[in-house]
Amino acid sequence: MKTPIYFDNSATTPIREEVIEVMSEVMKNNYGNASSSHSFGRSSKSLIEKCRKDIAEYFKVSPSEIIFTSGGTEADNLVLRSAARDLEIKTFITSKIEHHAILHTLDQLVKEYGVLVLYVDLDEKGEVDYLHLEKLLQSNGNALVSLMHVNNEIGNLLDIKQVSELCKNHSALFHSDTVQSVGHYDLDLSEISIDFLAASAHKFHGPKGVGFSFIRQDSGLQPLIFGGEQERGYRAGTESVHNIAGLAEALKMAYDNLETESAYVKDIKSYFIESLKSNIPGVLFNGLSGDLHKSTYTSVNVCFPIAPEKGAMFLFQLDLKGIACSKGSACQSGSSQNSHVLTEILSPDDLLKPSIRFSFSIYNTKEEVDYVVNSLIELITH
Repeated sequence: MKTPIYFDNSATTPIREEVIEVMSEVMKNNYGNASSSHSFGRSSKSLIEKCRKDIAEYFKVSPSEIIFTSGGTEADNLVLRSAARDLEIKTFITSKIEHHAILHTLDQLVKEYGVLVLYVDLDEKGEVDYLHLEKLLQSNGNALVSLMHVNNEIGNLLDIKQVSELCKNHSALFHSDTVQSVGHYDLDLSEISIDFLAASAHKFHGPKGVGFSFIRQDSGLQPLIFGGEQERGYRAGTESVHNIAGLAEALKMAYDNLETESAYVKDIKSYFIESLKSNIPGVLFNGLSGDLHKSTYTSVNVCFPIAPEKGAMFLFQLDLKGIACSKGSACQSGSSQNSHVLTEILSPDDLLKPSIRFSFSIYNTKEEVDYVVNSLIELITH
């Protein structure tokens, strides 16, 4: 088996060759500043607006509601910070297993604006208690709910339509970090009454450093970055034309091939789960990640039956065998602390065992799964 094997696609995905080709052509031919009035600038501006229109069509929204950003973290910050500062939202409702782009931003908003942050109850699998969410909405006006569509560590799927309806019924705003779901799931925003979402190109085989916010028309949000009038005034700064073109091409390919590619990746995940169950007694699947219907088809989070002292170097040993995977969010991979997500849902005993996130893409194979499972068996039994 040829190594290394890349099973860390939730952290980032390899860029499609077709996307690289599009970006290369744009860098060669569309290098004008999109704010310039001459033909070079108009060419870049025209390309950006075509990309914006194409992206908007996948979500059935107006092109003016798509705002390009540097990625998901900026998109989250734009919405949450402006909601507190400009919309004067006093109450934010979220969960304790959100991405740190949400949780750390809310921590800062508490310090700066004195907002109230409420956390919806979760069950032992990390699933949102929708009845509790409704109670929080009933007793807290002028609220914004921020819940991610696909949890980046355990892969749980939120019923995004149900949450949007609850928010609408209680006159609350709804923001969702959809970084792990855009490009992997259809999101018809003409049917889902969501106000804001965040997306990042590198999660669906596009370039790093570019993403977008969906901001519902007439939301009242104001910019996070000030300067020029780019991006409808929401985000100052010269647009990265080649990255935007790469984002648009990656999204096009993701949705044009969604049915066949999602089936392929889901089959890889299913094969991996069954192989683990058959060969490693006592293996556990964190959250809902072992349920193919209630979690994303792109990842699984596995708790291995190993003593803590043996598990300390588990991830490092996998790396030595040429296997790339992760403990959880790549944004906190350098931290010695336990995953905040797993801390919320695992028992103290299971929290001491090594938990590893394996995430898959169209570039993975069942032969790779066999190698990874055999390597895991070897590490556990020796």
